[in-house]
Amino acid sequence: MGFSKDNLTGFILALLSSGFIGASFIIKKKGLRRAAAASGVRAGMGGHAYLLEPLWWFGMITMIVGEVANFVAYAFAPAVLVTPLGALSIIVSAVLAHFILKEKLHKLGILGCVMCIAGSVIIVIHAPQERSISSIQQIVNMATQPAFLLYVGSVMVLVFILIFYFAPQYGHTNVLIFTGICSLMGSLSVMSVKALGTALKLTFEGKNQLIYLETWFFMFVVATCVITQMNYLNKALDTFNTAIVSPIYYVLFTTLTIVASIIMFKDWDGQSAGSIISEICGFIVVLSGTILLHVTKDFERSSSFRGNAGNYTPLSPTLSTRLCSGNGESLKHDVEEGPSSEEYLQIGYFQVHPRCCDNLLKLLASGNFCSCWKTIKLTF
Repeated sequence: MGFSKDNLTGFILALLSSGFIGASFIIKKKGLRRAAAASGVRAGMGGHAYLLEPLWWFGMITMIVGEVANFVAYAFAPAVLVTPLGALSIIVSAVLAHFILKEKLHKLGILGCVMCIAGSVIIVIHAPQERSISSIQQIVNMATQPAFLLYVGSVMVLVFILIFYFAPQYGHTNVLIFTGICSLMGSLSVMSVKALGTALKLTFEGKNQLIYLETWFFMFVVATCVITQMNYLNKALDTFNTAIVSPIYYVLFTTLTIVASIIMFKDWDGQSAGSIISEICGFIVVLSGTILLHVTKDFERSSSFRGNAGNYTPLSPTLSTRLCSGNGESLKHDVEEGPSSEEYLQIGYFQVHPRCCDNLLKLLASGNFCSCWKTIKLTF
């Protein structure tokens, strides 16, 4: 299917958005490094010297430009086209990090980049055309159709259950809790962003939509969803490894956003079965490439840390016991029938029993520990 003018505009804006956002990560990281070198205190250790670093602010401005471009892209092209293209920002970031920050891009990471590009091309070729919308009332009619109301109701019920029941109990041990909340709210935020963006587009074309209460309602929904989304995304990133959170969040968020768009805007109406299958295949390829990129990024970091050590070396029973007791007194436990290696915490080159954590934290003044009883990595 040929590209319409609106689809082409949305596609170009989505590409620019990915470029700006991907580059912003590298620019901000360079700014953070420069600020840390000047002040001697890293941002991760509580330093705020980066706020006085022009390079960091340039990176922040670059990110804002990218987000604005992404916002406008939704006003011109369907979410089925725009959302998956967000994966290209990961490619930009990975490639620039390889050349500028000297962070080695693994061979499988290169394969992941190629897969993202190939999947994006497939999606672009078979993307549906943007539907013609003439007023905010038309969008309200789409948003109040029974199928979409059922989707919204299901999302709200799931979010409330996750926030008030599962999050307090399992939020810090199961990565799907926080990322699930982000993704569910994110799908609603994208639908509201598209509605608001379309209203602003019509306003700039001379059809003022700001006089309608519905436009401001969508603006309120956008603010509410984005604040909730960012809150729980920060919790997920603070609790779990970024290499785990990022691909899971991308998969859930993109999938739910596409489903919501298909229900509300009926993106697949009028498309052939072949085009729909091709879009799904392209989407799966992009998801696979994204996951591969993140997995190999974490693998490369772990490999460089371990060096040639191969396997981790468990602490001797004597040292492990003393760490657990804190004062050097022996604990009464059977060393020969101790827990399996899966139940030890990974601390650098060593494995330490979970009961050692409290006293080990007293011995090590700084470090990042994930609050779970399984394998935990400490990055020095």
